[in-house]
Amino acid sequence: MGRPLALFDFDGTLTHGDSLLPFLRFALSPPALAWGAFKSLPKLSAYALKLIDNETAKQDLLKHTLGGRHIDELRAIGARFAETLIPTLLREDSMARLREHQSAGHRCVLVSASVDIYLGPWAESIGFDDLICSRPELTADGHLTGKLTGGNCYGEEKVRRIRTLLDSIDAPSEIHAYGDSRGDRPMLALADHAYWVTKAGIEAA
Repeated sequence: MGRPLALFDFDGTLTHGDSLLPFLRFALSPPALAWGAFKSLPKLSAYALKLIDNETAKQDLLKHTLGGRHIDELRAIGARFAETLIPTLLREDSMARLREHQSAGHRCVLVSASVDIYLGPWAESIGFDDLICSRPELTADGHLTGKLTGGNCYGEEKVRRIRTLLDSIDAPSEIHAYGDSRGDRPMLALADHAYWVTKAGIEAA
């Protein structure tokens, strides 16, 4: 039997809100971001009206904002974002829970729909054992296409990737999971101990 597993969503769970838009603001000039958002407006509007799913809208936004940029350039920007901006987004209560699990020797896994460009360096700096997240598709020479390899890590896709991890490690003695949105419900259902993170605090699901 392996050590306990603690699964943490990122946006809205470890942070006070979304991280992708702050990253786009960090990575792009205001005119470039405004133009990209304008070109994505039809898909973003369709998503707001629940006419398309979040994966379609997200990939369209990535295509018009980061598409064509080289991954090495974006990883350097992502590392700076992780070091300087992510700390300002974090929730003290959720980070305290993470530290409790780490101190207890639990295997801690960050499970997020956000992209590894900035989650990778941040998760490593904080001491996560594993990172499960969305990853941008690259051309043969390393430029972003705007699509996500394997799709958006959201909802049931989170559980599919978690099960892949579970197949590669000793079965954990128990699973804890923290989330804040409907996209986290399947992950929370997988756990022995599930917690909702709300504006008011952390409560058992």
